[in-house]
Amino acid sequence: MAVRLEIAWRPELPDSEGEALRRKAREYFGLELNRVRVLRLLMLDVDLSETELEAVRLEVFTNPVTQVSSFSPLARDFDFAVWVGFRPGVRDNAGAVALEAMETFLGRAFPPGAAVYTSKLYLLSGVQLSREQATRVARELLANDLIQEFRIFSREDWDPREGVGLILPRVDLAHQPEVAVFPLLDLQTLRSLSEARHLALRDQDLPIILDYFRRPEVLARRARVGLGPPTDVELEYLAQARSDHCNHNTFRGRFFYRDRVTGEQLVLDNPFQTCIARPTAEIAREKPWVVSVLTDNAGVGAFDEEFCYVIKGETHNSPSNLEAYGGALTGIVGVYRDPLGTGRGAQLIAGIYAYGVGPRDYPGPLKPRLHPRRLLDGVIEGVKDGGNKSGVPTITGALYFDGCYLGKCLVFVGALGLMPRTVAGSPGAQKKARPGDLLFMCGGRVGVDGIHGVTASSEVATPGTPAGHVQIGDPYTQKKMHDFLLEARDRGYIDFITDCGGGGLSSAVGESARLAGGVEVWLDQVPLKYAGLDPWEIWVSESQERMVVALAPEHQEAFRDLARLHEVEVSAIGRFTDTGLIEVKHGGRTCALMDLAFLQEDFPAWEFAAEWVPPEERLSEPVLGEVEDQRQLLLTMLARPNLCSREWITRQYDHEVQGRSVLKPLVGRECPVPGDAAVLRPRLDRHRGLALALALNPAYSRIDTYHMVQVTMDEAVRRLLAVGGDPDHLGGVDNFCWPSVEYHPEKNPDGRFKAAQLVRACLALRDLCRAYGIPLLSGKDSMYVDGVLPGAFGETHRVSGLPTLFFTAVSVIPDLRRVVSLDFKAPGDLIYLLGHTRPELGGSEFYELLGYVGLSVPQVRPGEFLPLYRALFQAILEEVLASCRGLYRGGLAVHLALCSLAAGLGVEVEMGELLPGHPAHAGLYSESAGRFLVSVAARDRTRFEALFQGLPCKLLGEVRPDRSFRVRRHGRLLLEATLDELKEAWTRRFGDLV
Repeated sequence: MAVRLEIAWRPELPDSEGEALRRKAREYFGLELNRVRVLRLLMLDVDLSETELEAVRLEVFTNPVTQVSSFSPLARDFDFAVWVGFRPGVRDNAGAVALEAMETFLGRAFPPGAAVYTSKLYLLSGVQLSREQATRVARELLANDLIQEFRIFSREDWDPREGVGLILPRVDLAHQPEVAVFPLLDLQTLRSLSEARHLALRDQDLPIILDYFRRPEVLARRARVGLGPPTDVELEYLAQARSDHCNHNTFRGRFFYRDRVTGEQLVLDNPFQTCIARPTAEIAREKPWVVSVLTDNAGVGAFDEEFCYVIKGETHNSPSNLEAYGGALTGIVGVYRDPLGTGRGAQLIAGIYAYGVGPRDYPGPLKPRLHPRRLLDGVIEGVKDGGNKSGVPTITGALYFDGCYLGKCLVFVGALGLMPRTVAGSPGAQKKARPGDLLFMCGGRVGVDGIHGVTASSEVATPGTPAGHVQIGDPYTQKKMHDFLLEARDRGYIDFITDCGGGGLSSAVGESARLAGGVEVWLDQVPLKYAGLDPWEIWVSESQERMVVALAPEHQEAFRDLARLHEVEVSAIGRFTDTGLIEVKHGGRTCALMDLAFLQEDFPAWEFAAEWVPPEERLSEPVLGEVEDQRQLLLTMLARPNLCSREWITRQYDHEVQGRSVLKPLVGRECPVPGDAAVLRPRLDRHRGLALALALNPAYSRIDTYHMVQVTMDEAVRRLLAVGGDPDHLGGVDNFCWPSVEYHPEKNPDGRFKAAQLVRACLALRDLCRAYGIPLLSGKDSMYVDGVLPGAFGETHRVSGLPTLFFTAVSVIPDLRRVVSLDFKAPGDLIYLLGHTRPELGGSEFYELLGYVGLSVPQVRPGEFLPLYRALFQAILEEVLASCRGLYRGGLAVHLALCSLAAGLGVEVEMGELLPGHPAHAGLYSESAGRFLVSVAARDRTRFEALFQGLPCKLLGEVRPDRSFRVRRHGRLLLEATLDELKEAWTRRFGDLV
């Protein structure tokens, strides 16, 4: 019989979760709650004796020092009680672990159907607190109605004997699994079917699909296995395989580009091949450290003679936009599986993140599903739980606020792994499924969660977007699977491994089948979370924490034994063949039969018209006079949302787990400032290190995406060089996030311009990769960063995100003992500016503060920059620099202040002829690329200046022992502030959240 167990903190102890809710209620909508207490509820849907129940209550679930528990209601003294729990079918991680803990404690396995359902009861007390206010707290702060439900009880209608009752969100599909068939009479039938089932098939693909199922040889082959018209399994599979998310149709498309003013025209055929794969292959031939690029789940580079590093970046925009916590959690644990599924498996050693969201305090009339504040809080928490609970350090990140992301947010996550160069006598980065190998699925079970994830991500978000593709990741299950698979790898069991991500088994098995030459899949052998799933749902479900593995039959028993030792579920669900076919069976009957070649080769390229309007036709430079109050301007700039302290986010992420961090996410003795890059010691017994950095600069897209891409790449590179990265070992990961580029006169009237922006961005990527010698180790494109939002009067608005590139760069640090940080080190050290400063304020933070875009966008000049970069690397090797900081968004004044704040030391600098003929603010806030701010001990001045002879190197001033920050121009005091004033400005906006 099921029972309810309630657990609470002892009354005399504080309730940190309750206090956090009090603060949120005050911050979100000014509601003052006197008191909030939180009870944890466990619905134990398990048949246990009274003795066993009491034992698990006391020994498994209750800390006798800090908690009280009871099978009777504990709620007392409240005005309203809000119960929040998961809807049926949503992954309940805490419940699954609770069930496992009970089995371990009692020493026996429970029968199928046994479950623990967790929920929470929030006890709210406040003066004249109304039901409407309690409902608002529930709806806007506690529950997301996609995955959760809530119930509200007033003090008057509360039954102290029954409490919330017994709430069991069991899944009962009441459905007998079946395979549906669809006679495809004509194109309209197929088009209607695509719309009804949310397949997101394009019109130009429909004739190809129709023709395939009418081919005589296909009909004959299908008849031999009892198949007639196409099945739902096959159509759903086609939709996954042909989705823009999985097949990257936009980046494999054909763009007809035209400059509206000059008439210049070009055809960019297959941007992926032309601008990414081909240049990378050329560069890789000159870089012996490149091991594997653009063919596996992640890129692989040589770290030393024994190990490789593995790197990947992903975006999880659409799910996070609907359910912030679950989407971000699923994103981070999902990208962790990419290194694990690369080669024959890599150990996870780090994670990274970057978010693009609407203004946190957005007050406007548009009504996104989740207010940016709640969305950001959920995303932060999801990535926190994904990393912290997986034992993976989150080492660096970024955040960008802009109203364009109200329509759809951006959630980027990345992972870094470490792989032996040799595994069981062969290269660790190589894998291949062979005919005769068994196909195993490892990890989590399959449910209806995650269905249509890739097709939903291949469309514009609308109020009618189905929510079935939202999932909740499970770091605990994945951590066990991670450790199990690495041990199986080292024992030589694994021939091939990949993760079940977008498209689920259909994508993972299809990928492995191409290497073997065919596969037969047994869907009835796939472990399910609950009965009643149709075969097509099993095939395309994106339920998390799953990997597929190919292994020789002689290893299967040892593989199963090892899995039992690690408490990981594994199942043989198929066998690889050499038939050239994917044959999917359920209950012994074939429900899908398709040619592997058809899925890859027989579809026409998507085509896009791209029309460029040069920025000179759209924009102009503002006419500004000299700034009179430079001090207040700097304080205001430091408080800007996209410049100010993000310590409140960074402090939530564990960056020390595994003990590999050398240069931390926050740097500085006094005021923690984000470092240029994270530096790790992958091998704890060596002094060789890895530096990892990321950058995004979407504001420049308002002017020209060509320069946006190149400045973003250059920033990521300079972040590596600033800490000691090797300019001859620069690997890149490009993640494009773009609005829809398909023109529609009503739905997307500027689609041609967005397509032209994408063309220019791809060309910029190609050009700078070649100039800097950067192979693109991995990457991803996420299109359709658009949303349709309701407005104040019931109308709807299409909101498109700015074209954005997340660029991640990685480099080797030859000697970790020479790593350099940004904070000034000692009074008397000399401060130099490296690189040319130009009047490039277009798209800058300074112009944005004043309400302008401008025209003079920063530009990258490789021929000018590279000699400086090599000199900087040599200076770090020779230990000439005391500190080094790249100059990024915000410009010189902002980053000079941050270096000073981090050290707790003052500065006095002289701008002099920094930008002759221009106002002082142009030199202080220009965002010209290719620049660094360095400090040098006076004794090293001669050596330093010799290294930079003939290069742009300007002495600005010196570090002072006091706490004053002074900037002069031609001797006149231009700006003076104290470090305390700078710190207050920089930490003011989000300081209360730390």
